[in-house]
Amino acid sequence: MSQYFAIHPENPQQRLIEQAVQVVRQGGILVYPTDSGYAIGCRIGDKSALERICRIRDIDKDHNFTLMCRDLSELSTYARVDNIAFRLLKNNTPGPYTFILKATKEVPKRLQNPKRKTIGIRVSDDPITMALLETLGEPLMSTSLVLGDNDFAESDPYEIQDKLDAQVDGIIDGEHRGEAPTTVVDLADGDIVVTRVGSGDPSPFQQ
Repeated sequence: MSQYFAIHPENPQQRLIEQAVQVVRQGGILVYPTDSGYAIGCRIGDKSALERICRIRDIDKDHNFTLMCRDLSELSTYARVDNIAFRLLKNNTPGPYTFILKATKEVPKRLQNPKRKTIGIRVSDDPITMALLETLGEPLMSTSLVLGDNDFAESDPYEIQDKLDAQVDGIIDGEHRGEAPTTVVDLADGDIVVTRVGSGDPSPFQQ
């Protein structure tokens, strides 16, 4: 049975944030709200937690995993960013976007796309997400909480608890969220390619 944290979506209670972060530090899996639905995450280097997430999501090693970062300075530790990409990131983060970039050696190979050696990077402006990352002190390995044959992320924390209570270690209730996924922008090969249109406005990336 997972721990359940009811956290205010705009003014997160630091005491509860610290308890949720402790779940992650102890090798657990955490369901948490973002600005584009709920996500599921664990520590970057935790292989067993990652394998559990893959089973819950029914995804394989070719899946594009994402690192949820606090800010651009943290992002540059884990991804290679040229000047053009940096300007785009600076102008559009934080926000509901996922950027596909070449990974640095700081990213475990099991998190990288095996063919392209890329990693997804996100900077969210959600208060709960920001508080989690600030307290954790490192990015969260993350993926949208899309279950079964659904096309959208889970949005209702009570339904999430019903479905996953025995499979995850912590669930943050940050109230009902939108279901639209992030807009995905691939910057890995020097071009700007919008590979999925979601909740983020794609127009800054369309030439």
